[in-house]
Amino acid sequence: MKATASRSPQSSLPAHVGLLLREWRSARRLSQLDLALEAEVSARHLSCVETGKAQPSRELIARLADTLDVPLRERNALLVAAGYAPKYPETALGTPELARVRRAIEYILEQQEPYPAFVLNRHWDILRANRAASRFGTFVMGGRASVHANMIRQVFDPGDLRSVLANWEDVAGDLIHHLHQVVAASPSDMTAKRLLDEALSYPGVPARWRVRELDSAPQPLLTTVFHQGDGELRFFSTITTFGTPRDVTLDELHIECCFPGDDVTAELCRALAREAGDDLRKRA
Repeated sequence: MKATASRSPQSSLPAHVGLLLREWRSARRLSQLDLALEAEVSARHLSCVETGKAQPSRELIARLADTLDVPLRERNALLVAAGYAPKYPETALGTPELARVRRAIEYILEQQEPYPAFVLNRHWDILRANRAASRFGTFVMGGRASVHANMIRQVFDPGDLRSVLANWEDVAGDLIHHLHQVVAASPSDMTAKRLLDEALSYPGVPARWRVRELDSAPQPLLTTVFHQGDGELRFFSTITTFGTPRDVTLDELHIECCFPGDDVTAELCRALAREAGDDLRKRA
């Protein structure tokens, strides 16, 4: 049996938080000196924190997290690793505490009609969608519903939206780039890592996507093109996020609104809305 050095739980905590901080610093491609200068802490003290020789205060963790641009969920993880209580709540979107936020989201989704809109978390799980998103998805899939509630899986699964995407490589490549960025920016996010591995495991994924492209950037405005008979349907998207969130849930939410890229797509969306309204009136 191999002998190991004995450490009390309290003495082991700084080493753990130091390891997390070192991973974040590496993900941000900063040297110890760079981080120390930006966070206004001595390089010697930062070195001691990273190696577990010094216990960081809550204030120092907050300052380092600000400098490293650490998301709220991971800020809580840093605090817990250092032996402190988490600071930021994580409130389910359906709870009364977020009722006003929920109403704002529902208003945005409704105002986007007759064009699709989605509410997603940082792992691209679709938490909400407006009626237009459902109508268009069912139409373009030939009456079939999507088998996934995650946008990455919808785009990469050949049995889902991928089968009707005319510019699949553009859309999927952009998503992979964003997913690589999430994994690199949040080294402790195992869900994102597993989602990246899953996306790369689907057939027909280019080998070059397995490596993060450091010098490339996502396109500022990506057009999504769908097959439709002998023609095509086009959308471009905008992303809305919550400014200065103080809750983990809100920090990770974004709303994607799709706008028609041409008159044909716009008219189709309006026609689908009219048909849905006619059906409702007939059933009334």
